[in-house]
Amino acid sequence: MRLATGYRIRSDGAKAVIDRQGVTPAAGSIYSTPLDMARYIAALLAGGAGEHGSILRPDTVALMFQPHYQPDPRIPGMGLAFWRVSLSGHAAVEHQGVVPGFNSQIFLAPDDGVGVMAFTNGSRNAASWLRGEMEQLLRGLIGIPPEGIRSDVPQRPDIWGELCGRYRPRAQRTDMQAWSILGAGAEVGVRRGQLILRTLSPIPPAYRGLQLHPDDKQDPYVFRIDLSKYGLNTARVVFSRDPSGAATGVHLDGVLMSAWKHS
Repeated sequence: MRLATGYRIRSDGAKAVIDRQGVTPAAGSIYSTPLDMARYIAALLAGGAGEHGSILRPDTVALMFQPHYQPDPRIPGMGLAFWRVSLSGHAAVEHQGVVPGFNSQIFLAPDDGVGVMAFTNGSRNAASWLRGEMEQLLRGLIGIPPEGIRSDVPQRPDIWGELCGRYRPRAQRTDMQAWSILGAGAEVGVRRGQLILRTLSPIPPAYRGLQLHPDDKQDPYVFRIDLSKYGLNTARVVFSRDPSGAATGVHLDGVLMSAWKHS
């Protein structure tokens, strides 16, 4: 059997990783080919039908792409194993694969009938930048410019006081991704006249803090952070409030992380 070899890029060159049997059910535990993955994407875009006939009903595929988890209505959320994305109003879904030595990404805009995929078996930090690259490629194919930081939405320092404070992660103790990103929680504060979000985690950029840029003229509790210097795109950050208007939580798009404000 001809199988690709995964590599780690080190200072002394590429080193093959040891091929270990995965223990996770389905995801990460089967082999496929780029051609079969292309057929899979084409079938998803065709409502569950492939070159040899229909496998799923169109309404079943649509159900997979619908939101089944949304931490906040302003966050696209997640379907059935698909992260939902809004590309400037165009609905998209994506999923990535990460195992030692290998990274993969699929990104689809079902309503536009376009999908892209990428695979690498030896790229440094591909888990960080591959998704962003595929999003940019998909945007280019359907004619949508990158979503940058807006300069036409004014700052609202009058609400900063209610947003500032500590936020505790909303995650199970076994959710290692959430705890590795959020660590001991998130903190919102003002630094040199800028509203800053930082996570109390070992990730240096997040720990140093990222500026919160207003992103919605109608909703002052919607912001965007700029991750372009780290090989990523921008990401939306929204604050939820209780009926009295007090901030209760902060929600990050893309990684679908939430944290609740300390009382």
